[in-house]
Amino acid sequence: MARSLRITLTALGVAAVNAWPHGPQVINNPVLYQDLADLDPFRVDDTFYYSASSMHFSPGAPLLRSYNLADWEYIGNSIPSLDFGSPAYNLDDGERAYARGVWASAIRYRQSSGLWHWIGCVDFNSTYFYTATSPTGPWEQRNVIGQCLYDCGLLIDDDDTMYVSHGSTNLSVAQLTPDGLDVAKDQVVFRYDAYIEGSRMYKRKDNYYILTVEPVVGEYVLKSDSGPFGPYEFGIMLNETKSPSGLAGGDVPHQGGIVDTPNGDWYYMSFVDVCGDSCGRVPVIAPFTWGDDGFPKLELAPNNTWPEMVPVPVQHATKWENTVQTGNRPFQSTFLPGLAPEYEWNHNPDNTKWSLHEDGICLETASVTDDLYQAKNTLTHRIIGPQSVATIELDISNMADGDRTGLSMFRDVSAWIGVEKNGSQLTLVMSTNLTMNGTDKWATVNKGVQVATQVLPAGTSCIWLQTEGDFRSPPTGTLLTSFAYSLDGRAFTTFGGSFRLATDWQFFQGYRFAVFNFARKALGGWVTLRSLRVDLVS
Repeated sequence: MARSLRITLTALGVAAVNAWPHGPQVINNPVLYQDLADLDPFRVDDTFYYSASSMHFSPGAPLLRSYNLADWEYIGNSIPSLDFGSPAYNLDDGERAYARGVWASAIRYRQSSGLWHWIGCVDFNSTYFYTATSPTGPWEQRNVIGQCLYDCGLLIDDDDTMYVSHGSTNLSVAQLTPDGLDVAKDQVVFRYDAYIEGSRMYKRKDNYYILTVEPVVGEYVLKSDSGPFGPYEFGIMLNETKSPSGLAGGDVPHQGGIVDTPNGDWYYMSFVDVCGDSCGRVPVIAPFTWGDDGFPKLELAPNNTWPEMVPVPVQHATKWENTVQTGNRPFQSTFLPGLAPEYEWNHNPDNTKWSLHEDGICLETASVTDDLYQAKNTLTHRIIGPQSVATIELDISNMADGDRTGLSMFRDVSAWIGVEKNGSQLTLVMSTNLTMNGTDKWATVNKGVQVATQVLPAGTSCIWLQTEGDFRSPPTGTLLTSFAYSLDGRAFTTFGGSFRLATDWQFFQGYRFAVFNFARKALGGWVTLRSLRVDLVS
C-alpha cells in the first residue's frame, strides 16, 4: 500500500511562525512540537537561548538558539558525554541508565569571565559543573561536588555573585564560590506543605524571584526584597490552567522560566505533557506583565486557558537562521566538527564504532546482544508532533551473519522495522512490544515479538525504512504507529500492521525515531545510514 505525505511548515511547532496575509506574525502554541522538557530560557543581548533535559541520551543538555523566541535551532549540547562515573551510562556490564542522567538544570552566560556555565544534579547525589567559551562548545567538565543541587536555577547578580536555587518541598539558595564551580554557602529559604520542585531564580530591579512548580497543579512565584536568602513572599503565577486548545488532552502548563526581550516585554515559557506523554513535554509561551505588587501577571485566554496564539515577541529580528526542522536532516554539525546537535545517542556511544562521512554515518556493530535496549550506538532523533514520519536510507551490503539493523519507534515500549542477516539471507522483519519494566531499573521484560517477516531479494544492498506516528490521543488521534519499506526509495509498502504507543509518564521522555545496528553473533559488520528525513503528515 503506497503512502502519501504532506510536508507543511505551518503545522503546530514546525515552524511555529505563521505569516498572516493581513496581520502580525504569530506563534501557534506549542512553540516547538518536540520533547524539550525542563526548559531554561534566557537572553544574551539580542539572542535567546533554551536549555532542556535529555535524561539518558548522549550528548546531553541540548541547547537551542532563537532571535525572536519563535524560530529555534539546535546549536549544541552542554554535556559532551555522560561521564557520570557509572558503567550504566555506557550500557556496560549489563547496566543501563534509562530515565536517569540530565534532569532539570541551569545555564547562564557570565560576562565578567566570558564563560558559559551549566550546572545540574545527576542521580540525586552529585552536581556537575561545565563551562564553555561559546554556547556551541566545546564544553568542559570543570568540577563535581558531592551535593545535589536538585532542579536548579542559576542567577548571576549585578555584582557578579552567582546563586543557585534548588531543592524540592524545602527550597534552598546556594551562593557559589567566585569561580562559580563550587558551593560557598547554602541555606533553606522556603518550606511548603506540598511537593514543589523545578526552581528558577531571577532578579528584577531590587527584587529576587524564585519560580517553582507543584506538578501538575500550578506555577508559583517567590519574591524577596531583602536579598537572595529571603525572606520570600508567596504568589501564584498559574493554577489549574488549561493547556492551549490545540493541545487536546494536555496537562497544566508548568515548570518553565521567564525571559524578557530587548524592548522590555516579558514572556513565560513552560512545558505541557501532551499526547498521553507519547510526545513527551513540549514548550508553550505566553506574555505577562508585572503588577504593582511586584509579582508577574500572566496573560491568559478566557476560562483560565493558555493562549493558543501569541504575537511573535520580536517582530523584526536583525538576525535569522534557517530553523525548519523537517525534510532531510543533515548529519554534520554546522557549528563544530561532528554530529549535528539535533541527534543524540541512546546512552554514551562507543566512538570507535561509528564515523561520519560525506555519504552518511557508518554504524559498525558495537554490541553482541539480542536486546535492543542493551545495544550500543543506537542513534535517535526527536519525533515531531502531532503526526510525523521518519524515512531512512540504509546501505546494508556490509552486514555480517547474525546482524540486525533497522528503524525503531523507541521508548520503554517500542517497535521496529529492520533487516536481519542469517547466513547469506537477508530478511525484512517487523517486531513489536519490546518492553522495559519501570519498577525494576528498566529491565527488559520483552525483547519483542516478530509479527511479520519477508525474505528480501538476493543481492539487495540498500533499503528504505519508514515509520509514521500519530501521537494524538483518541478521539483526536489514534496513538498508533505503522511501518513501511521500499527497495527503490519511491514506492513504499506498509509492513507488519500498526503498533499502539505507550503513554505512561514514568519514562519522562517521549518517543524517538531510532536507527540501530547490532550483532547477535559476533562484531565486524556495518551499515551506512545514508539519509534520515522527518516530515509532517496530513
